[in-house]
This record gives sequence, C-alpha cells and structure tokens, in this order.
Amino acid sequence: MYRKHFDNKGLIDCRVGYSGGSSDAPDYKTVCSDTTGHAEVLQISFNPDQVSLNELLDFFFRMHDPTTLNKQGPDTGSQYRSAVFTHNEEQARVAREVRDRIQKEFYPNHKIVTDIVPISVFWDAEDYHQLYLSKNPTGYACPSHFLRTKPQL
Repeated sequence: MYRKHFDNKGLIDCRVGYSGGSSDAPDYKTVCSDTTGHAEVLQISFNPDQVSLNELLDFFFRMHDPTTLNKQGPDTGSQYRSAVFTHNEEQARVAREVRDRIQKEFYPNHKIVTDIVPISVFWDAEDYHQLYLSKNPTGYACPSHFLRTKPQL
C-alpha cells in the first residue's frame, strides 16, 4: 500500500522483513511459528524533503487496525502485532504524537495497542516476499488493510 500511495511522493524504497525478536537470521517459516518474537515489518526509505515521517506514520495508523493485539484481519500471532520500530528518540516522539492524535480522531472507543520501540536489527524477508503483490496481483488481501477516512466507532 505504501508504494501505491506514496509513488512519486518521496518514497525511495520499501523492504519487507522481520524485527523485534530474539532469533538470528529469521525466515518466514520460523517467524510464522510465533516462537521467534519477530514481527513482520516494513522498512521504509524516504526523502524527508518530499514526505514527512508524520505523513508516513499517519498512513500507517490509518491503513491497518492498530487496536487489535497480535492480529491483523484473519492472521493471528505476535508476528502480526502493530509496531513502529524507531531509529532515534525524535522518530519515537513523532510516532507517539501521531499515535495519540490518531487515537483521538479515529479510534475514540478502541485503544491503540501499537508498540513504539527502538529497532535493534532489521532482517530482510525472503526474495519471494519482496514486491509480493506485484508478483502476485491476485495474492493476499487483508480485510483490515484499507485507508480509514472516518472514525472507527
């Protein structure tokens, strides 16, 4: 969704992968076993002169359901937790501000459970996961992944 929404708007690259766990060199099979502690994540490179971290995080909080613990649509397990992995305190501050604003505007009756934590290591997912929907146009569609435009009551 990021590539589609931010194409030609400052997005440099997106890589899918894993982070937040204790396993070295995780792969899809072990991450899906829900034993590694890793979350499935997206690493975004962007030009801050064209798109702000605030805009990217606003999109993040509105394009998935940040109120479900360890679940996105039909997928369950800690690898599906909502998380923002930050590289410094400034990013963490912006993430908390965006989370708090989105909480008030979009989820007044549901608590956002998104983790905001420092990143330690990002592990690239396997090649077949990169650009997955481009390679599989009729592939996976999660019913909870859409851009929210009004509050979720």
